Amino acid sequence: MAEKQISLPAKLINGGVAGIVGVSCVFPIDLTKTRLQNQRQGQQVYKNIWDCLAKTVRSEGYFGMYRGVAVNLTLVTPEKAIKLAANDFFRHHLAKDGKKLTLSKEMLAGGGAGTCQVIITTPMEMLKIQLQDAGRLASCQKSVTGIPSVPHGTKHLNAIPVLSRAYNVGPTLIAHKMSASQIAAELFRNEGVKGLYKGLGATLLRDVPFSMIYFPLFSNLNKLGQSSVDGKVPFHHSFFAGCIAGCTAAVSVNPCDVIKTRLQSLHKGANEEMYTGITDCARKIWVKEGPSAFLKGAGCRALVIAPLFGIAQVVYVLGVGEAVLEFV
Repeated sequence: MAEKQISLPAKLINGGVAGIVGVSCVFPIDLTKTRLQNQRQGQQVYKNIWDCLAKTVRSEGYFGMYRGVAVNLTLVTPEKAIKLAANDFFRHHLAKDGKKLTLSKEMLAGGGAGTCQVIITTPMEMLKIQLQDAGRLASCQKSVTGIPSVPHGTKHLNAIPVLSRAYNVGPTLIAHKMSASQIAAELFRNEGVKGLYKGLGATLLRDVPFSMIYFPLFSNLNKLGQSSVDGKVPFHHSFFAGCIAGCTAAVSVNPCDVIKTRLQSLHKGANEEMYTGITDCARKIWVKEGPSAFLKGAGCRALVIAPLFGIAQVVYVLGVGEAVLEFV
């Protein structure tokens, strides 16, 4: 992320530490983002961020806010490592004779990093969204049918559908326990590897422009804090540079994130639309919910991404990975 070169093992450690600490801190807000993005106009279960958090704790308990966190904690290390390594790789090969990269080349390197990371991001998001949105679906079912929700600790999820040409299946809800590994196994058994990569195009549509905005913006903001004596940047400056760059990039690509969330949600509440692809999803959202629907969860996403990338930059600048390797 910064200009210094570090080893791949150190990148893995830095990415893992930053990801685990960041995800643990902001995951409840990420869950809120998913639920707000998935609810439709006229069928709102939650009014805003705080209402969603309060209702989640009330109906699902404290740990209900952490549904799907295990998937993130498991896959965040390779995701962050790929993102870091790919960006450094592309920046290195795009640089000529040690000259400063132009803005267009910085954006190209960031876009390359975003393209590489979707190998991990797509299945991670696919599984996480099913678990995060289960509570909202249960609340929708309760409001429509009057059927009480299942006690705390039960994940409300349908049986995974058989092969389908559409992205989403109908609004059938059967309450039973379902883990991320069970969802992955069912998807793989019914649809093969491609079942885990539903929404790949939408993920690329979100992550490539995100990285094209984030990496150049962070790099240039971070340089503003360089000391004229030794060229080092204070860690607090890197933290705020990461926060600002992450927040800006996150809000900029939020419409793509809304589309991705809708496409990757396998299960629907009553009267919720099904989508056949990116264009169909974008058109239906625009027509039925208006342009403002593309900004659903933007505040949550900014609150999630800003500290997540700020923490990542602090871990990177402090050299946690290098310190661990030296100790070992």
